[in-house]
Amino acid sequence: MTDEMDARARESATRNAETDEEVVEAELVEDERSSAGPGSPDDQEGGTAEAVERDLDELSEAKRERDQYLDLARRTKADFENYRKRVARETSEAVVRGKADLARQLLPALDNLERALTSGEDPANHGALVEGVGMVRDELQGRLKEAGVESFDPTGEKFDPQLHEALSTMPSDGTESGVVLETLEKGYRLNGQVLRAAKVVVSQ
Repeated sequence: MTDEMDARARESATRNAETDEEVVEAELVEDERSSAGPGSPDDQEGGTAEAVERDLDELSEAKRERDQYLDLARRTKADFENYRKRVARETSEAVVRGKADLARQLLPALDNLERALTSGEDPANHGALVEGVGMVRDELQGRLKEAGVESFDPTGEKFDPQLHEALSTMPSDGTESGVVLETLEKGYRLNGQVLRAAKVVVSQ
């Protein structure tokens, strides 16, 4: 009886040992799987491929956006260059038109001056010459006034270096220093802006 009980005890111990070994082996396998990361090698390879494909898609999208921005920058630069050339061309054409308009307005005055000089070749017509030159002057002044250009004579005014150019000075009894005594050449303004300063003689 005792031998049978010993045999059973040994058999039970053997089974328990085998069970413990299986548990330990199972735990080792689980540890290896945990350390290797989730999923099987095939799953890991699949995940890596998906990540690479995703990165490639993102890179492709970034390149596409870059190309769009570069194309936009090129088109913007081309549009600005065309605009600059158009403005320069239009400005040049406007200057030419302005010169042409001024020439057309001055031609009649030039014709009158030539007629006055032709008439003045006869000594008996000196009076007509003076009258003709005066008419030309009035016509020129009228044309300039229409364009916004006006002359000014500062005689008797206080000298102003922004409006006057002093060619000389001279003493003058009864006149304080720095007064315009004589205007040698009138000044001209265009819409209030000085085109040419008046050339004057100033009192000392």
